[in-house]
Amino acid sequence: MEWLKVSKANLTVYIHPSKSNQVSKAVLRELSSLLFTFSEIVDGVVLAYDVNSLDTCAKILPGVHPYLGVKLKANLLLFCPKPNTLLEGKVVKLTQESIHVVVLGFSAAVITEKDIREEFVCKTKKGQEVYASRSNKRHVIKVGTMIRFLVKSFDEEILHICGSLIPDHTGSIYWLDKNLEVVSHADRSEKKKRIEPERIMLEQGAVDGELSTLDIVQKRTNAKKQKHWEES
Repeated sequence: MEWLKVSKANLTVYIHPSKSNQVSKAVLRELSSLLFTFSEIVDGVVLAYDVNSLDTCAKILPGVHPYLGVKLKANLLLFCPKPNTLLEGKVVKLTQESIHVVVLGFSAAVITEKDIREEFVCKTKKGQEVYASRSNKRHVIKVGTMIRFLVKSFDEEILHICGSLIPDHTGSIYWLDKNLEVVSHADRSEKKKRIEPERIMLEQGAVDGELSTLDIVQKRTNAKKQKHWEES
């Protein structure tokens, strides 16, 4: 998943002097405040962190309230959707104008009608609206479906995504993965079919009395041996 990555960060956390006797707790509290917010420093939304090392020698910063600068190293799990990358999420609402998706349980995404390819048509089945493919009746998107879509834009402030289902490799993840397996199997079968006729033609040539490459080489070798015996 290119939209999830782990970043190794060297950070400095500023602690109020009143927390100097509980530095570790104060540091963790400050790091927790970064969760599920976009950070320009690491260029992503911080989903989790793991502190590797904590500098025990904090630097006192000058000022009216001299804060303590604590240096640390941490691994940060980042959510960083970029335009033209693929995302996966769960459909939570469907209308004729749009498809609403939740990614990782916290980020909302919307795919509007203009960004849904013409292959899909909105229908009502068993009292609920679904998007069904015209070319494959088994390719259906409904509430609860996990879909793969393309990122058009990402609002870093409210963590909102605008997506697209225009590319052919987007849609229901279940159908896409299963369809890819069928295509892959079909390619292997086609390759096998191309190889088999060559073997059959070679065997048929031997049956019909035609000389194969191996027969020609053998006859040339025998002719050379015969000539050598006659000369000697």
